[in-house]
Amino acid sequence: MYSILEAKELTDSIYEFVVEAPNVSANCQPGQFVIVRTNEEAERIPLTICDYDREKGTVTIVVQIIGAGTYYMKDLKAGDAFCDFVGPLGRPSELIDTPIDELKKMKILFVAGGLGTAPVYPQVKWLHEHGVDADVIVGAKTKSLLIMEEEMKAVSGNLYITTDDGSYQRSGMVTKVIEDLYAEGKEYDLCVTIGPMIMMKFVCLLTKKFNLKTIVSMNPIMVDGTGMCGACRLTVGDSVKFACVDGPEFDGHLVNFDEAMKRQQIYKTAEGRAYLKAKEGDTHHGGCGHCGGDK
Repeated sequence: MYSILEAKELTDSIYEFVVEAPNVSANCQPGQFVIVRTNEEAERIPLTICDYDREKGTVTIVVQIIGAGTYYMKDLKAGDAFCDFVGPLGRPSELIDTPIDELKKMKILFVAGGLGTAPVYPQVKWLHEHGVDADVIVGAKTKSLLIMEEEMKAVSGNLYITTDDGSYQRSGMVTKVIEDLYAEGKEYDLCVTIGPMIMMKFVCLLTKKFNLKTIVSMNPIMVDGTGMCGACRLTVGDSVKFACVDGPEFDGHLVNFDEAMKRQQIYKTAEGRAYLKAKEGDTHHGGCGHCGGDK
């Protein structure tokens, strides 16, 4: 069992948990995720790591209540425990393997939408700890859904907040902020964007016009988290990839977002899953033939 040391309600549908998981915290890097179960009967839920403390042996996750599995998490409190807390899984952010001297020469922009603020935070924090400041845009539908403002402000070079309804700071989508920054003379070498797929799609369409390399995190489409179920299958350039084992981060200008979003809708029903399995054959679950995902 993995003890919950702290539990906090960030909004009426988003919760933060600090979990005692020394083996995970000792090995995780920004960009990776864990698989969590509340009890032995619960579904396995992939959740991106929001923060970690190697000395304390803790990992922080942020959860949005959107289904039955996450619904049971909302009542958890300090002193309770998760049945499973497996990780770290997935590949770390490519920033981790980039020489610090190179990173210090780069102008980096992060664009976070909604819950995507949580997985953006550890990357910005890691850069800050290594002497690299990055600009951050955080978007939310309305002020009440904004999370981690103070935490992000403490580690970012410049923080730009926008709300769809104009209820806090700037008004409009995150793409408008990017356009405004470029209009003001700002330029960047790299953009990392994490959030709803539709947001990442339009960020990528815009940054392509600016010839700005853009990395996206496809964690929103993960279900099983191990490459067995085929849920996170997507096309990146000319290749079939799986967000959970090949990512979750990819070159956003190569991701076929329209296909991924359509596939996500089809996958929600049993008939849809059967259809995708028949259509995609050996590539449905990775094609290894050994993991059991084709059974």
